[in-house]
Amino acid sequence: MKHNLDHPLRPQLHFTPPANWLNDPNGMVYYDGEYHLFYQYHPDSSVWGPMHWGHAISRDLVHWEHYPIALYPDHNGMIFSGSAVVDWHDTSGFFDGGAGLVAIYTQTEMIPNSDLSKQRQSIAYSKDKGRTWIPYDGNPVLADERYPDFRDPKVLWHKPSQSWIMVLAAGDRLFLYRSPDLKAWTFASEFGSAEGSHDGVWECPDLFELPLEDGASASKWVMIVSIGDNPNCPEGSRTQYFIGEFDGWAFSNDNPADRVLWLDHGRDNYAGVTWSDAPGVESERLFIGWMNNWKYANQIPTEGWRGAMTLTRKLTLRQEEQGPRLVQQVVEAYEGLRLPGSVWIDKRVDSQHLQLDEAEDGLIQLEVEFELGTASEFGIRLSSGSSWTSVGYDAAEEELFIDRTHSGLLDFHVEFGCKHAAPLAAKDHRIKLQLWLDRSSLEVFAGDGGLVMTDQIFPIEGKKGISLYADGGDVVLRSLRIYPLQSIYTSQTTGAAG
Repeated sequence: MKHNLDHPLRPQLHFTPPANWLNDPNGMVYYDGEYHLFYQYHPDSSVWGPMHWGHAISRDLVHWEHYPIALYPDHNGMIFSGSAVVDWHDTSGFFDGGAGLVAIYTQTEMIPNSDLSKQRQSIAYSKDKGRTWIPYDGNPVLADERYPDFRDPKVLWHKPSQSWIMVLAAGDRLFLYRSPDLKAWTFASEFGSAEGSHDGVWECPDLFELPLEDGASASKWVMIVSIGDNPNCPEGSRTQYFIGEFDGWAFSNDNPADRVLWLDHGRDNYAGVTWSDAPGVESERLFIGWMNNWKYANQIPTEGWRGAMTLTRKLTLRQEEQGPRLVQQVVEAYEGLRLPGSVWIDKRVDSQHLQLDEAEDGLIQLEVEFELGTASEFGIRLSSGSSWTSVGYDAAEEELFIDRTHSGLLDFHVEFGCKHAAPLAAKDHRIKLQLWLDRSSLEVFAGDGGLVMTDQIFPIEGKKGISLYADGGDVVLRSLRIYPLQSIYTSQTTGAAG
């Protein structure tokens, strides 16, 4: 399948479907040198509809090759979100004593004469490295009709207890189950009914263990939970996480129940989960999210396709003053897209602004370090035609913000054109940022990955440019590096798929 790349808003650094609708990443697993990405896919429309699992494979997490649809709706219903694992020791009995892939996913169908659905968990297996999938004859393997929201299973192997663990979203909380064979599941515990944010329904959980970055022997368990759109919350759908302990049966939160830790402080990173069985999984996790928001996901102004993934990131755990916190960095393979760049050192920025390079194709990696001066606000302005987006720092409030109120196409949803901020304290009087700019998105990493903001933008066509600004005084630009980037469809990376 080929992409139609003609549309000026089609992402060139991010994964998108060849055509039509995409949402949650699903079934992410590494096996025999290949990273598998499955995703919620509606092959017949560019708005949400009957869900399938789309499928793509990569060898470097940057370039992707599209494969045929992996899972289709059947007599048990549509194919909602889920996960996949390598069954190394054939606990399932599907692989004649060898190893293979098993997908665990939600199937849903409407209850007759009602507006409610039945959501149940099914499994399928692949004996040919994920190319074809065989639904299990005994599906569904887990059902509980007391809960209309009962979905998005994330499964992992818990070595100390020699058991498969399933984390499942059930309305406003999570349920945990155990199994010896991926077929028979026993309830173990629940988590979260009175913890974290409950602004929307809980979805798309993940659970994994990470060591602290400083090399200490201590490690912690991380529970990721996405929460759906609430019309009363301007943020829309977003993702929180918890840090704590897991003993094979129950997860306990180390933080106070009312403390909410946000994975991303932008508007457009939802339903993200991590790869199973990836290299280095003991020290970091590889993560990707759906770069959209249920508040306006069906209305974004794209043509022929709708929906993209974030850049692939690695997650680590850093000890901060308040306790361990997740850190995100873009995977190193994206640096292979760099073209020769430009460098600025020790420049003063004031109300006259500092005009920098034109951003020809709008594909840019930018690394900048500011030293605080007298300016009350300073930052970077990314322009395209008459539209512009700012990434700025409010020195008095100690907040980093993205302002997309003039970013281009806005009228598809009243809440899209917004300015939003997150706390960021200067370190040694300096602010360091890394930006990744694609044709219709912006990802900002601050505090060495401790703060991340991901936003879609839909700029107006025209001359593209980059400038620095300062209001209410001046600021010192200590260093700036700008790298134009090649499209993932034209760059040649050794070993890349697609």
